[in-house]
Amino acid sequence: MISSMTGYGKGYAQEKDLSVEAEIKSLNNRYLDLSLRLPKFLAAKEFELREKVKSRIKRGKIYLSVSVRRGELEEKSNEVDTASVKYALKILKDIRKASGLKNKISFSDLMLFQNMFFKEDDEQAGTEMILIEKAIDAAIDDMNKMREAEGRELEKDIRSRINHIDQVIAKIEKVKEESLKTYFERFKEKAKQLTKDIVDNDQRLFTELAILSERYDVTEECIRLKSHIKMFLDTLEQSDDAGRRLNFILREMNREANTINSKAIASDISHSGIYIKEEIEKIREQIQNIE
Repeated sequence: MISSMTGYGKGYAQEKDLSVEAEIKSLNNRYLDLSLRLPKFLAAKEFELREKVKSRIKRGKIYLSVSVRRGELEEKSNEVDTASVKYALKILKDIRKASGLKNKISFSDLMLFQNMFFKEDDEQAGTEMILIEKAIDAAIDDMNKMREAEGRELEKDIRSRINHIDQVIAKIEKVKEESLKTYFERFKEKAKQLTKDIVDNDQRLFTELAILSERYDVTEECIRLKSHIKMFLDTLEQSDDAGRRLNFILREMNREANTINSKAIASDISHSGIYIKEEIEKIREQIQNIE
């Protein structure tokens, strides 16, 4: 099953007075581009959380935000280390005494040492990581439901267009022999009229016609296109990085369609080749949103 790259999800986890909310959204992107917005106390856990998300999502521009609340108040910072606050205040007093200044120590002076005021994060983050991971998993699950639902609709449209291309290839194969025969009968008559000496040299004429016949024959291109279609449909059944592979197969299909157009000697084949290219382009637009 294929998945869309666009989606949105929320996840919650709670235990006693501690609650965690995770919100995630995904947009189209060629590679995985992950942006996290976390509470300050989770800074040391950012790499671990990134790896967790990467293990579940392959492609897309991902935005993940996590908020932690205790009771009714959102956890915005770590627990204050009062000993460090007192130590910073002592430093300021020593500086004032040594410099002979009479100014009172203000709150803004104290906040110059704010990096000292918070206790180590590991213990707090460790106790909350289980709930945080649970909320993130729930958010990804919620988002993936949306991505898979959209992926199913994309797959229906893509399969329909691939089926149309397959039918057009069958049409090309049906008319190509007759169109070649008609074209070269006209070519042979014109050649005889323009060069009378060829009339007495039928072998040379047939050789030239055989060369031209090979040049304008689209049998190999049709065979390769059908092979690419089979590979494309097989890839649709896979869920591992299908988007990139499908895009590559489409490029090969477009190459064969271009060759058919360049070889076309009948309007039916030319129109069919153009139709195939149009359908390939529409499919290409769709798969830009496939993970």
